[in-house]
Amino acid sequence: MDNSSGVGVLDKAALVLSALESGPATLAGLVTATGLARPTAHRLAVALEHHRMVARDMQGRFILGPRLAELAAAAGEDRLLATAGPVLTHLRDVTGESAQLYRRQGDMRICVAAAERLSGLRDTVPVGSTLTMKAGSSAQILMAWEEPERLHRGLQGARFTATALSGVRRRGWAQSIGEREPGVASVSAPVRGPSNRVVAAVSVSGPIERLTRHPGRMHAQAVIDAAARLSEALRRTG
Repeated sequence: MDNSSGVGVLDKAALVLSALESGPATLAGLVTATGLARPTAHRLAVALEHHRMVARDMQGRFILGPRLAELAAAAGEDRLLATAGPVLTHLRDVTGESAQLYRRQGDMRICVAAAERLSGLRDTVPVGSTLTMKAGSSAQILMAWEEPERLHRGLQGARFTATALSGVRRRGWAQSIGEREPGVASVSAPVRGPSNRVVAAVSVSGPIERLTRHPGRMHAQAVIDAAARLSEALRRTG
């Protein structure tokens, strides 16, 4: 099959990247895998390295570079946000409560999508709001599966404990009652990317009078289902 696009240098660069998909390669390995002349393979690999699409490992072999991971994450985020609207709207309709999607950004979390209740009391969290990682059920979700060192740092000054996060990992969902804001309760579940890493948290929130002091009993399953739909959307390719 002819894979030529008609732009020779791009076709050759694509050959180099495809060759590295199966793992690290020396220059000789790239030449063998791509069929390119040695000077051409070297020139392209070094140019791709300049753009961070190729990097070197500890042995000096060529490997896929960090820029590709950044582009993949951006593509995943676009897919996440494209799917979030209808999923959050359904979650709001099923639970009767405001629904939000949060992503971690440094030491904060940001609301990247939301579906508000249509009437009555609202726990409004506008899209673009940045909230603390020290309190709230979505903060627990975004923290619970972190590497130990980052987890330990994140727990300093937090309203939840390591024991609480252990329970979150076991159950697969989190709840908070007046943790971030007095009188407000919430339930959250993790959205996972293709590598199974937690990339976002889906939440419903509202006044304790409606959600009660055990909001997970009422809404955990609906929130888990919404998170699963978003996770599935991220796993689909193309």
